[in-house]
Amino acid sequence: MEMIRQRLRQLRSELKNAEKRGAEAGAQHGQRIRRPRLGPRGDHLIKAGLVVRIDRTIRQRKLTDAAAGQLMGIDQPKISTMLAGQFRGYSVERLMRFLVALGHDVEIVVKPRKHGTAELRVA
Repeated sequence: MEMIRQRLRQLRSELKNAEKRGAEAGAQHGQRIRRPRLGPRGDHLIKAGLVVRIDRTIRQRKLTDAAAGQLMGIDQPKISTMLAGQFRGYSVERLMRFLVALGHDVEIVVKPRKHGTAELRVA
């Protein structure tokens, strides 16, 4: 799980740096600055955040992978693989459904940004 947390921090940093480089390049050429699309890295960040929450829930509830898999509707090897960092095959929606199956409410909140660049995040 530490590997997922480490990768999550790395992806956040890469995404932030890419956005900063894009803004600087646009400003240098007098172009209007547009926010880049979320893309695969941003999508992976959201998924990683959801998987971290799934792992935390499984640990807090002291569930085995088999018991968690039964609640989530998938088998134990898929749980182990997902928690080991192989979750690209899961959609954000499916990961949110896993959290619901584990007893969490999942809210999607849309609000105006306060400062800087708008963002997607798992809180």
